[in-house]
Amino acid sequence: MEISVLSSKGQQVAALLAAQIERKEIDVPMLPEVANKAVTLTQDPDSTATAMANLIQSDQSLAGHVMRIANSVAYTPLANLVSLQQAVARLGMGAMSEIALAASVGAKLFNTPGYESYIAQQWQHALATGLWAKEIARQTRSNVEVAFLAGLLHSIGRPAVLQTILDLVELHEIALSEQDIFELESSYQHATSEMVVKSWEMPHLVTAAVAYYPTYETAPEAAAQAAQISLAIQYATHMLTPDLIEESELLASPALTALNIYQDEAEALLGKSASVAEKCQELSA
Repeated sequence: MEISVLSSKGQQVAALLAAQIERKEIDVPMLPEVANKAVTLTQDPDSTATAMANLIQSDQSLAGHVMRIANSVAYTPLANLVSLQQAVARLGMGAMSEIALAASVGAKLFNTPGYESYIAQQWQHALATGLWAKEIARQTRSNVEVAFLAGLLHSIGRPAVLQTILDLVELHEIALSEQDIFELESSYQHATSEMVVKSWEMPHLVTAAVAYYPTYETAPEAAAQAAQISLAIQYATHMLTPDLIEESELLASPALTALNIYQDEAEALLGKSASVAEKCQELSA
């Protein structure tokens, strides 16, 4: 991959980074066991509220965090939930899995000294993308759990590739500008994200959506799911940083046409911004 805006030193690191990704030598974090089991339960049509409650209860720290979010205004504005089983019964398996996954796979899973604020911002955008993907999936009557998971994990490789870049810079004693570092991270995060979701053995539709969202128009499979992620990224960006994508640009997105979402439906989706923002804030806290 030739990145023209990189300095000569940046190009040197890019070659090293590309070779390391090709050899699959990126240090991928382990998926927490609770998160892995939560995904399995959500995908199993025979799973029960009790099973999900017992899973979350097995990690006391996680259980407290999940209950706090479940009792927030964003999720249960008029109810005071007193047990995990009650929370699962009230909110549903999908919402509880969403909360548990966000809590266990969050930014704290990654440790990149000096870049904590940046990683937190990227995680917030990933959360927003997952939440918007779920709304878009509802609009298009497709699987909301797959959409949320693919949206949440679409850029999960960012922290891993950033740490790899920093390790390469230190190992080879290369003085690299911050601009080069972020350009490299942005250019190679997608390949690394694919590597992470595959190593975590995510459901096939999730891995395919993550793989093909940048080129959903020509995706050989999971084209609808990939388009949902592409559109969700745009809605998330507009919500968090509206100066980067204005409303008029968002409402003219080709992904809307690909998903057969009409203009009034796209505008109605925008009406969910406050609700999505509230949930995003709770999940990232």
